Formats: sequence, C-alpha cells, structure tokens
Amino acid sequence: MWFGESEANVRDVFDKARQSAPCVIFFDELDSIAIQRGNSGGDAGGAADRVLNQLLTEMDGLSAKKTVFVIGATNRPDIIDPALMRPGRLDQLIYIPLPDESSRLQIFKACLRKSPVSKDVDLQVLAKNTEGFSGADITEICQRACKYAVREDIEKDIKRKIQGLEDSMEEGMTGLKVSHFEESMRYARRSVSDFDILKYQMFSQTLQQSRGFGSDFKFSEAATSADGLNPAVTSAGGDDELY
Repeated sequence: MWFGESEANVRDVFDKARQSAPCVIFFDELDSIAIQRGNSGGDAGGAADRVLNQLLTEMDGLSAKKTVFVIGATNRPDIIDPALMRPGRLDQLIYIPLPDESSRLQIFKACLRKSPVSKDVDLQVLAKNTEGFSGADITEICQRACKYAVREDIEKDIKRKIQGLEDSMEEGMTGLKVSHFEESMRYARRSVSDFDILKYQMFSQTLQQSRGFGSDFKFSEAATSADGLNPAVTSAGGDDELY
C-alpha cells in the first residue's frame, strides 16, 4: 500500500456517499481506525493518525442538506478518539445490550433456518438457558451441534460400509437432535463477561452525564409568550441552514 492510499480510500468512500445521497456509511469495528491519536505507536509513519484525521475532515465536510448518515459500531468505546464523538460527528451514543430471551430465540431460528431440526428440540428452552450470551455465542452453539450431527452421520456410514450394508433410501442425513444440543451446551461459553457489561454501562452513563447541560435552563415567561419569529435567526439564511 502506497503512502497516503488509506486516506484516499476514506475520501473515496465519502465522495461516493455524497453522490449517492441519501445513504448510510457504516463502520464496523470502528476502533480499528479511530483509536485515540498518539496511542498507535509502531505503525508505519503514523498512518492510523492520518486516517483518523482524514475521517474527521470528511465528517466535518458533510453538508446538512446532504442526507449522509455515518454510523459506527464498536465494543471498545473507551479507546475511541474523543474528537470523533464531538457534536456534529458521532455525537449520538446508543448502547445496545446483549439480546434478551425473545431476541435469542429469533437468533436460534435464524441460525437453524436451513438445518433439519428434530421436533423434540425446544428452541425456547435453549433461549431461556443462554442468558448473557451474545449472537456470536449462540451461533457457535448451533454450529457445534451441526458438527456433532455430521460426525454421527459419518460414523454410521463407516459402520454400514464395514458391515457391507448398502445405504437405505429411508436413511437420510441425521437431523439435529436433543443430544446434539445437549453436548454443544456442555462447551458453551459467554464471550462477554459481567465485568465487560458493567464497563459498557458505566461508559454510557458517564458520557451521557458529561454532555448534560448542568442546570435547569428555562426561558423567561415573557420570551415564551411572544409570537412571531426571531429576525436575528430568520435573516441568517444560507446553504448550510439546518431546517
């Protein structure tokens, strides 16, 4: 990669977004390109800092009339550069907690929608017993259960060949049975600890409190009862007006 190519890629993304407006720019794993400046020692000539500076410049250059929305996702909000979370940039912090029971049930259904699941498998029970599991953790449970089912089919096929039996048309691939999920749940683990959850919640509360106004501001009754528009505001029209 040539010097300055990373910054050029950032510019290209925002240029295409402006041309395609309205659109959304989504950065997954935002912390990989938005780590606090000065903490990326060892990179090639400060490339990480240059990419972040270019990102900040592009976000400042978005016109209010260009409906381009920038969204970032990260599980390390504590290392994001504060400049990126200033008003006008990524100033809306939305904490997304781990899925609740109904959401976990939908994740199980989505992961197993193309898999032959036995009627004896109660997905509601699985969802109830996976409290604190993330979507990736649930996906791992389903994938491991599928591996056990495939392994069982292979073992049966080997036994049939040893015994010299031909494959019966009635015997197809083994579906996912209760035993497969029970074995998979034995090795299930949570990737997000209670400490991590508490850390995210505290970070969210701290950031929201730091953005509070700090006082019960109110206009006077005379100002609120006056009719008409403020001439000092209405006369300040321009290309970058908000409304």
